[in-house]
Amino acid sequence: MIEKVNPSHPDKVADRIAGAIVDLAYQTEQDPKIAVEVLIGHGKCHVIIETTALLDEGAITAAIHRIAGDVEPDIVIVPQDKHLSENQASGLRCGDNGIFKGCPLTFEQRFLSNIAHDIYVKYTSDGKYILDGVRLIICQSNASAEELAQKYPGAEINPLGDWTGGTDVDTGATNRKLGSDMADSVTGGGLHGKDLSKADVSVNIHAFLKAQRLGQPLELSCAIGDDTVDGIPFREIVEEARDYIRSVGGFEKFAEWGLY
Repeated sequence: MIEKVNPSHPDKVADRIAGAIVDLAYQTEQDPKIAVEVLIGHGKCHVIIETTALLDEGAITAAIHRIAGDVEPDIVIVPQDKHLSENQASGLRCGDNGIFKGCPLTFEQRFLSNIAHDIYVKYTSDGKYILDGVRLIICQSNASAEELAQKYPGAEINPLGDWTGGTDVDTGATNRKLGSDMADSVTGGGLHGKDLSKADVSVNIHAFLKAQRLGQPLELSCAIGDDTVDGIPFREIVEEARDYIRSVGGFEKFAEWGLY
């Protein structure tokens, strides 16, 4: 059983805004420290940013409007906590405690992800999809239910009828759709709105990629300040994650669909 949401789901809009702000931080520094939380809905977008990077509030506002449309930004930028900054003073080390799980993707998970991506090519508004064995549920706003039924015969499409989604109907918050983004690899830490020194980003990516290579689940843990995880220097795990983020087009693009 798996659920997938598309990039226009309100929670994913929040993730994408957070990712865009992290991208801005990486435009100013090689290894910025940043954590972003976004709450959006009903014409408002609240953003709290803890960072070492010097960010242009105008660029943040432009990113919010580009992704979310005509909303009123409320932006708070504060310095990163000094103890967290000191943790990284002598080089990249784990920015947090955490446990991490990597799991190979199942056929069901890949299949539903492909359906979600395929629908999004034509219907770019809010959508959510579930696959439970042979039961396929498609909830797609602003879409032709008849057309979707022809393409996916036997699917349950918009059970309550046609609907209009988005942030004027529902609120969105950062890292609230981790099941959609990580499948069975979900643990406590969220992927989005954080720099690569945060284990929630880099070690989650490392565990996920390693599980795909091995074809079996694995579990890892780390403490804040660790310079080695999984027997590998943390700097190498950060570089692996940096390469992965670059391969998908940056933190904002990563936030669209998560790890698959």
